[in-house]
Amino acid sequence: MISIIASDMDGTLLNDKMQVSDGNMTAIKAAQDAGIEFVVATGRSRSEALPLIDSDDIQPTLITMNGAQIFDSLGNEVLNVPIDSETVTAVTENLRENNIYFELMTTAGNYSDSKVSRIQNVADFLVNLNPNTSYKIAVALAAARLELMNINYVDDHYQGIINDPTVKILKIIAFSTQGMTELAPIKAFCEARGDLVVTSSSSNNIEINHIDAQKGIALAAYAEQRGIPVEQTMAIGDNLNDFSMIKTAGIGVAMGNAVPTIKELANYQTATNIQDGVAQAIYHAIDLNRTAEKK
Repeated sequence: MISIIASDMDGTLLNDKMQVSDGNMTAIKAAQDAGIEFVVATGRSRSEALPLIDSDDIQPTLITMNGAQIFDSLGNEVLNVPIDSETVTAVTENLRENNIYFELMTTAGNYSDSKVSRIQNVADFLVNLNPNTSYKIAVALAAARLELMNINYVDDHYQGIINDPTVKILKIIAFSTQGMTELAPIKAFCEARGDLVVTSSSSNNIEINHIDAQKGIALAAYAEQRGIPVEQTMAIGDNLNDFSMIKTAGIGVAMGNAVPTIKELANYQTATNIQDGVAQAIYHAIDLNRTAEKK
């Protein structure tokens, strides 16, 4: 039996237009009608995620920032796992020394120090996730979507945020057009500390969290809170920040466009994000439950 389905967003639930397709939306409603809870598990913050899944018909629980925050369907925070200030300072200094563009995701919102860099890097991110999308279209999509995402821009290299004792840093995301060629030393630096986990949602970024802020840990904690065995969960994803979730779930599902590591890990492979792969996985779960009920 599947009682909870957790789905990643980018490259998974969202299509190449950064939208939840009608097919996926219909399937989510079908899951809810069948008594299956649908959870969105994303590297995005709540303020970034909500405009992209805005619907009166579905109000999912949100596992955000790779597991650094969980919000119930009413928007109440039920968990947050910040990075300590000493570690934030060490990582951000290392990023600046290496001239790497990065953003901070915090309890007070998301922060960037360059609107131009943000648009460029989001466009690169979209092209990496959806290779058939031209860079010109990706830039237009990135610019249009940024208006919805409540990004805060600062010009003090984030020092005001980092030094504010009332603000918790939940995730640091770093971008490079050179991909892991330039980001690998940063990843190694972070992992050597022992208190961080470094994942990726695209070949042009790394996502830095507290080691206890992982989608798999968050999914297991939420299922336990709901009194549901983790074996009764399904997780759907496409990239490395989905690894822990797909490994933890009773059934791990790889998108057709997933990176090889995720396909090798998963129990089941569905269609791509532009072919309503999430919907296909949801109907598979509903069919599994119907079969189990007949036994």
